[in-house]
Amino acid sequence: MEQKLRRDRNMGDNLRNLRLDHDLSQEKLCAELQRRGCDIGRTTYAKYESGELNIRISVIIELRKIYQCSYDDFFENLDTSK
Repeated sequence: MEQKLRRDRNMGDNLRNLRLDHDLSQEKLCAELQRRGCDIGRTTYAKYESGELNIRISVIIELRKIYQCSYDDFFENLDTSK
């Protein structure tokens, strides 16, 4: 039986807040991710922030390096009761 991850709006909010806390536009962030080997365009990244797409783990790993934060920051306030 195949399982799919449930999209969570809070994850997108956390991604947006981290980016804004570091004064980065989506374009600048995507350019940095591409420099680090993540082939992410701004349109795709915008879908991560809006909750339309699930973010890849490899992208989260690079974002953690860019932001110098913990993984917990990406998952803060996610609703685990559903």
